Amino acid sequence: MNFRDILAEKSVFLNKDALSPHYLPDRIVHREKEIEKIMRAVTPVFKAKRPNNVFLYGKSGTGKTASIKHIIKQFNELPSSGVINYVNCRMYNTRYKILQKIAADITGFSKNGFSPSVFYEKTLDWVENGNRFLIIVLDEVDVIKDLNELIYTLTRANDDLKHGGVSLIGISNKISFKNQLDTKCKSALLQTEVVFPPYNSDQLSEILQQRVSIGFNEGVCDHSAISLAAAIAARETGDARYALKLLMYAGEIADEHKSGVVSYKHVETARKTVERDLVSEAVATLPEHQQLVLYALSLLTLKGSKYQRLGEDHNHMFMTGELYETYQNVCKDSGKEKRSSRWCKEYLRELEALGLVETIESGKGIRGHSTLTRLLYSPDWIKKTVEGMVLQSD
Repeated sequence: MNFRDILAEKSVFLNKDALSPHYLPDRIVHREKEIEKIMRAVTPVFKAKRPNNVFLYGKSGTGKTASIKHIIKQFNELPSSGVINYVNCRMYNTRYKILQKIAADITGFSKNGFSPSVFYEKTLDWVENGNRFLIIVLDEVDVIKDLNELIYTLTRANDDLKHGGVSLIGISNKISFKNQLDTKCKSALLQTEVVFPPYNSDQLSEILQQRVSIGFNEGVCDHSAISLAAAIAARETGDARYALKLLMYAGEIADEHKSGVVSYKHVETARKTVERDLVSEAVATLPEHQQLVLYALSLLTLKGSKYQRLGEDHNHMFMTGELYETYQNVCKDSGKEKRSSRWCKEYLRELEALGLVETIESGKGIRGHSTLTRLLYSPDWIKKTVEGMVLQSD
């Protein structure tokens, strides 16, 4: 076997990238109403008026980011005095980093060592002097550490401007996100709200058919494979990324077996690895101490709680204090410097936004109101995964 032999092999794929969740098709299927609502909110820019702030909610894989990028593409095709600046908050997760990025993108000023106010003023000067309208998209806004400070800074920008304006489009994975905002930020930010519901099986099937027509050679993907991938994803999460990953893995398995056709059996085989693959990707991108909190929760889940919660039945759910105590022990044993309990709560919020854990407020009991946290994946597997990423060399 050599490279020529491999290159000579026939593949079921025509354009494998079309099955990536990052691929942007010409039409976003089953998000027409949501896209129209967002576009109508943004349209005042074309009349030299400041648009309202917009907030988008929906679980992962419901088309929020794809819809926004589709809108940005269309927006940039028409002349206007507006600019849409997209920020991935998982990469830029503090007020400082976000203000620095915005200033760098629109003014070219990106030097380090300056205070956030310098980036803020550079941005406002650009808006004011050109009578421009800046629309800032904050994708995965849940993970911003000093969120209220950032929202307050950006929403008060219009008080400092005589010409032009600044508007926000926030994107969150959960509707409960608004509860994290203080009253002033909430009233300023939540002017137009758009909810992206999970896809059902029929909708996922149509999304997959659209991508299959681009990503696979004609006639190689059985309808049974598309139907099964859509049904599995709809039953689990309603997540289009999950469905696309199932089909892509199924295609790879078909190529490996030289089947020439992608069948439902390949999808069934792919299912065994797709979920763990998606979660592994999420865990690998976490900051170290979020990984350690996740590891501590896996240990608790395996060992069980040492506290007896009288009159309550919360299977594998643990109080924040007990989780923080376990996290401290993990840090001590691995030679890591622990973070405060406040940061631990922040990490849990971010882990919940990723769908790795679930938190609920318990009823009032002998310990008062408590926040309970549960791991949503196999504790054995999470423990092994984090050990390989963070603790192996310690």
